[in-house]
Parts: sequence; structure tokens; C-alpha cells
Amino acid sequence: MSLLHTPLYNWHVHAGGRMVEFGGWNMPVQYGSIIDEHHATRRAVGIFDVSHMGRFDFHGTNIDQWLDRLTTRRVAGMEPGKIRYSLMTRDDGGILDDVLVYHLAQKTGHSQYSMVVNASNRDKMRQWLESHLEGTDIRLVDRTLETAMIAVQGPAACSTVAQLSDLDPSSLKYYTGAVGQVAGHPATISRTGYTGEDGCELIVAAEFAESVANAVLSKCQSLGGKPAGLGARDTLRLEAAMPLYGHELGEQINAAQTNLGFAINFKDRQFVGRSAILAAGKRTDLPIRIGLELEGKRPAREHCELLVDGVKVGFVTSGTFGPTLERSISMGYVLPQYAALGQELTVDIRGKTQPAKVVKLPFYERS
Repeated sequence: MSLLHTPLYNWHVHAGGRMVEFGGWNMPVQYGSIIDEHHATRRAVGIFDVSHMGRFDFHGTNIDQWLDRLTTRRVAGMEPGKIRYSLMTRDDGGILDDVLVYHLAQKTGHSQYSMVVNASNRDKMRQWLESHLEGTDIRLVDRTLETAMIAVQGPAACSTVAQLSDLDPSSLKYYTGAVGQVAGHPATISRTGYTGEDGCELIVAAEFAESVANAVLSKCQSLGGKPAGLGARDTLRLEAAMPLYGHELGEQINAAQTNLGFAINFKDRQFVGRSAILAAGKRTDLPIRIGLELEGKRPAREHCELLVDGVKVGFVTSGTFGPTLERSISMGYVLPQYAALGQELTVDIRGKTQPAKVVKLPFYERS
């Protein structure tokens, strides 16, 4: 199967991006050094193409009530301008995807509900959502291919975009958004991101993607800003302990195991998977998500076993050497009795053991 290209594909190639397959798309893993791109984002601005993420619009009536029955996070009654992170689960509580639900005011006076899903889950989530449309007048429109999504992240990200926009992103609260213009083109501007830094994400029509990306780059290059690829995006999100679907999240993981309680609202509402998540939350035999700090610089990767006294008690889901923290960090799942902060574990890395301990998440928080 041929890989999909985002509207910024030629832009990446021109900038020297090393292109790889990711979620069915041809994406840049890096342009130069992953560590340099990581530091540029922490210290100034990183520009990420996240157009591979699925983008759905919803049209019809009572959309919030409909979504509220499908999401672990309350959507009913969301005020215009709000964006909420949520999980979507099967009847058994297994995680289908983690998503962003947008409810934005339009300049026409109407409001618009939309959703961003993971690239690898786009087809699955479209089909799953459409399977729950019976009895409604709601229509789902997949706008992934006709739009681009650009993440501008870092301490100077909002001020950079403000120079190009009729809306200063720093005037938005975290996890809110609005419709405006960037570099003279219509855009949805949201104060969201996946790096642990301040910043914003821009959704624009595909034909304007290069113009917007070039405008942002020209404004931030003097500050040390630069394009950043999937490699830096992964080290940044890991330092911020943000879960990644296919690693910390998946259909075989119950939402109750994830330590994402803020994204699961049980009170006075029913949603798909609710009963199974409540039941799983009472069990003591299900591993739960934790953070690990390892001795030395060698990172523990996905599937490495976690041991206590030589007995397996869990497994690693993601790991890296954190460029900002200058230490090896991992996320994983362990049985609850071994999840206390300070708990000492051993990681089996390709047959060699390495000491580790459970630490508080996130590993990194911006000041």
C-alpha cells in the first residue's frame, strides 16, 4: 500500500527531512539532530507537521449529547471555545483511541464540534463513530486530507504566531481554541500540544499549509526555532509523560489502568465502557501506568520486562534518554503493589539487568 503524503511533504524534503513510514503516512523523523530539535522546542520554538492526525467534523443536532455517550470525558454542555482530551473505549473498557474534542464558535454565530484522532486509528474511529449514528441526524465529515495541522511549540511559540495572526494564542486559556487567521489564511488556532511546552496547533486548508509553515519558520529562526520531526516529538512527549497510542494505550489496556483519571468522568452520566472501567478500577491484579528512572544512560525500550527479586511484575511501554533531564526515563505498567514512588525494580534490557525506581509523573514540567 502506498503511503499518504501530508500537504507539507515537499516542505519536509526541501528542509532535509528524513522520511519514514508512520501510521500509514510518509513523515519526517528528523531533519538533523533529534537532540537539537528537542532543545530548540524546549528553549525557543519547534514546528511540527501533525497533519497525519485524523480530523473529523460533526454536523447535526445534539452532537454534544451524542458524543457524551461515546467518550470517557464529559462533553455535554461544553462551552464554545473548549477543547477536551478524552479516551474512547469499547464495552469492555479497552481503549479504542485517545482524542481531542473541539467545540468552537464560528464567526457565523454557529458552533462547530470536531475531533482529532490518532493517525493509525483514523479509519477505525471513523467506522466506530459512524456505527453509533443510527437514530440521529448527525453526519461525520472526514477533513483529514483537505486540511493540514501544524503544531508550533515552545516558550516563544505563542508570541511567534501572534506576529502572524489576528489572534494572540497567549490570550487563549490552555485547551481552548478559536477561529482566526494566520499568515493571511483562515485557521483554527488552539492552545494545545504534545510536548509539555506552551504553544498552539493550527488547522488550515491544505493549499495554505506551506505558506503558513514558511511564515512561522521565518519569524522564529532568529530565536533558534526550527522544524522538528517525530523523533523529537517522542522524546518531548515522553519527558512530559504523555501517553502514546500503541504504547501506553491500546485495546488490551483498560482505561482504569492508565492513571488518566482526569479524563474519565463517571458522575451522573453513562458512556460506552463505563461499567467495565469501574469494575477494573477495583481490581488489584491489573498493572497500572507508572514512570521509571533508570541508572545510567542506557534506555529501556518497549517490551522490556520489569522485575522484583527476579520475578516479572510489569513491562516497559516507552523509554528514552531524556535530553532535557539528562537521564534515562521510561513509562510502563506494573502490578499495583509495586507502583509506590521510590519502589526499586530491575529492568531486563536484552538480557542485561539495570536498576530502576518508580518516580512521579510527569518527568518534566515547564516552569
